[in-house]
Amino acid sequence: MRLRNLFIYLCLLPTLVYGQLLTEKDKQIHFTAGVITSALTYDYVYRKTNNNKKALAYSIASAVLVGTLKEFIDSREKNNRFDPRDLLATTYGGLTIGLTFNFVYKPKKRKNKF
Repeated sequence: MRLRNLFIYLCLLPTLVYGQLLTEKDKQIHFTAGVITSALTYDYVYRKTNNNKKALAYSIASAVLVGTLKEFIDSREKNNRFDPRDLLATTYGGLTIGLTFNFVYKPKKRKNKF
């Protein structure tokens, strides 16, 4: 088994453990927000750099950042708190689409100008 496959399996393992997380409507919305944020970021970074690794890292980081900011804003409202499960759902959305795009996008080979 290649190291990359092992890494992917280890990343996806928590989705089996927290499968119940996405049965709540609120968590589904957070998951979708993570998917959208990650997809837009992955596409943008990949088009600019033609680098899968950078695009994957930025797409997951953007989902985590957006989820964290949303939860921070929510925690400042009256009778509300920072919910780590919401952040987890947003992160799973970003991780899911980021890894999917990483498999789909293949770096384009650049032609030499010589």
